[in-house]
Amino acid sequence: MDELGTDFRKAMRRLTSAVSVISTAHAGVRYGITVTSVTSVSMAPPSLLICINQRASIHTPMIRAGQFCVNILQAHHIEIANAFSGGTPAGTDRFLCGEWASDDEELPYLIPAQASVFCDMDAISSYGTHSIIVGKVRQVAVRGQVAPLLYQDGQYTVGLGEGVDWIVPIA
Repeated sequence: MDELGTDFRKAMRRLTSAVSVISTAHAGVRYGITVTSVTSVSMAPPSLLICINQRASIHTPMIRAGQFCVNILQAHHIEIANAFSGGTPAGTDRFLCGEWASDDEELPYLIPAQASVFCDMDAISSYGTHSIIVGKVRQVAVRGQVAPLLYQDGQYTVGLGEGVDWIVPIA
């Protein structure tokens, strides 16, 4: 990695992001990946933007399925985040970690997630090593209090939820 790449990586480690698991299913197989690259795009229509590495095992099946779910993790979901970020290898059943169900479209979602946002792919663009995907929201499930799992400087932290006075490293 050149100096610009190294400095850019250092800068991005200072950007705190919520941790989510993107899930999809294609041809009867479930796929999932831990990400921090999720952001809202618009309220009219409700939409999300996600970025997925084109080499990720979820990439091609998700494109073919045309749908995905953004499962926003709670602060205590570190084990799930680790399983879907490579702690459980692709090709094995990462969905054994956590309590999962499927909607009427067979799209997997994490039952105890803070929120699950079900999307149909609406736009896709390639940039560098990643695909930038806009999902049009078709359903949302919101659960529990706001207590997000965050990622900053290469480690998990918790946000300023009820009963939390300051952001502190937790792993």
